[in-house]
Amino acid sequence: MADAEERQGPDLGLFHNASPTRSRTSLIAVGLSAVWIVVTGAVLLFGGGGEDGGDPLRLILGVIAVFLPVAVIWIGAVTADSAAAVRGEAARLRATVDTMRQSYLSQNRGVSEPGLQKRLDEIAAAQKKTETALATFASIRTATPPPAPESTAPAARDEQPTLALPDQAEDRAPPLSNADLIGALQFPQTPDDVEGFRTLRRAMQDRQAAQLITAAQDVLTLLSQDGVYMDDLDPDRARPDVWRRFAAGERGRAIATLGGVRDRETLARTVTRMRKDTIFRDAAHHFLRRFDQVFADWAPNATDTEIADLADTRTARAFMLLGRVTGTFD
Repeated sequence: MADAEERQGPDLGLFHNASPTRSRTSLIAVGLSAVWIVVTGAVLLFGGGGEDGGDPLRLILGVIAVFLPVAVIWIGAVTADSAAAVRGEAARLRATVDTMRQSYLSQNRGVSEPGLQKRLDEIAAAQKKTETALATFASIRTATPPPAPESTAPAARDEQPTLALPDQAEDRAPPLSNADLIGALQFPQTPDDVEGFRTLRRAMQDRQAAQLITAAQDVLTLLSQDGVYMDDLDPDRARPDVWRRFAAGERGRAIATLGGVRDRETLARTVTRMRKDTIFRDAAHHFLRRFDQVFADWAPNATDTEIADLADTRTARAFMLLGRVTGTFD
């Protein structure tokens, strides 16, 4: 019943708004019709000759002369009424739309759309996928002797002489295997990746590998803040001999294929971050230096298959991306 009343309400309002116009139009049409009939009737009765009064053609013309203008007058009146009704309907619809829009805005003010909220939740979950693994890794690092601080003068620290201190954990640890380094640079796939964390612990006992892993963790975390994830990249694969040339110190066109990241949106986001964020820029250059040093020492003892596997890790993809952005392969 309420719906019926709501549907009837606008029609009644329109009828009452249009009634005065219809009345005025009808009165004008009636007046004009009456005047025309009187005038034409007088002309026909008193203006013609008596001998032609029975002419059928004259009778037909007389009827047309009387009623055709009357019909035109009423057509005009009906048209005017229809136009007034259309204008009233349009005004009513505009008012209804405005009312509905204001009601919708007031009801949804401060409330996110379900679809938009769902999309935001998906983005946040994807970002946390990498951050969770890195955060878990960071908690594991505290259980092992931390590497030397990276904040100042890395070159100077590398050149410091070794002091006669007690044996450290990294001195007692066995040499890091190529497979362990590759697994560590890929990082654990999930927080439940037990073998991945074991590999990471073994790699963190090696000083050079630990420094590279820490630098890679920093840039991967910063890139994830802009929605850039290494798992989403599908770079072109460079041949192992190109990687060996890079390890041997070649630069320029000879190693240009190492910059295999082609995704324009990812490159644009990274370039923008490099220009605006000095912390990210410093972290990226530090990571590139560490990767260069570790890979140059590691590649001569690695097989082509092992080089191809390392090139497919998250760390190597970050190296390809940042190397192309900074012009390392130009």
